[in-house]
Amino acid sequence: MPSIAFQSMGCQMHAFLDGNDDAATRTLRAVPRWFAEWERILSRFRSDSELSALNTRAGEGWVRASRTLWDVLNDALVAARLSDGLVTPTVLPALEAAGYDRDFAQIATGAPAQSSASLPASGDWRAIRLDPQRRTVALPPGMRLDLNGVAKGWAATRAAQRLAAHGPALVDAGGDIAVRGARAGGEPWAIGIANPFQPDEPLDIVLLTDGGIATSGRDVRRWRQGSVERHHIIDPRTGAPAETDVLAVTVIAPSLLEAEVAAKVVVILGSVAGMEWLSARPWLASLIVTDAQEILHTATFEQFRWHEPEDMEVVYE
Repeated sequence: MPSIAFQSMGCQMHAFLDGNDDAATRTLRAVPRWFAEWERILSRFRSDSELSALNTRAGEGWVRASRTLWDVLNDALVAARLSDGLVTPTVLPALEAAGYDRDFAQIATGAPAQSSASLPASGDWRAIRLDPQRRTVALPPGMRLDLNGVAKGWAATRAAQRLAAHGPALVDAGGDIAVRGARAGGEPWAIGIANPFQPDEPLDIVLLTDGGIATSGRDVRRWRQGSVERHHIIDPRTGAPAETDVLAVTVIAPSLLEAEVAAKVVVILGSVAGMEWLSARPWLASLIVTDAQEILHTATFEQFRWHEPEDMEVVYE
């Protein structure tokens, strides 16, 4: 099947398009260019990005936003509402204080993160002001935004929508996967869920024809800050990396935004409260891996599980 792999937004990206005509091939080849443009606008690690420019103007009044930044910021505020503020774009100062102050590749190969005497509380996302008529944004003084998780999901969704004009499509943005349509033969996409204890073997395989699937956890993006191990999922209630027994969680949802939000919520809440939160939302399906190597899943997960192995290409998260 035609596919393309590339690096963007600090992650390995893959796009698949189940179509073989010339227009499909040209469109698939354009995907890395789309992501490069979106990263140029949305990256907090680039001093020349539009997001960085917005962050430097916090407290200075209204700033006009491009359509891309506007759409992703609105998705981030939807995420905050869906999660009652547990997933919020206002955690950038807390991420930096915890040591995530540069691209993760530099943290993984560079000097240990500097210790911080205190971790700042996250700002109130409800204080962000938007003017839809003028497409302008105003941040309160001191607030700086991180859009990375939501931006990856938005980009995967947007790319899958564009590709779907030429055939069934799947876009994997570092574990955030958007699916548009059953494959050309009518079969669903087979997606392998990564096993944090045995990376070469999938923990499970699910079948999906439309919607989103997201994985979040502490098994990959983690580092040491002094004598303390840190990870990238901030609990905005404390301003620190979440104290949780969830090592990794995968969520399937009608949209990738919902899946990405739910996965982070479960990590922050922990396995017991996370399962309760999921159970109140039967349109979500989830598999959770705990530090104790427990495998938990919602009852709804069974409808997506691959029960009868057959000769089908598997896309691994």
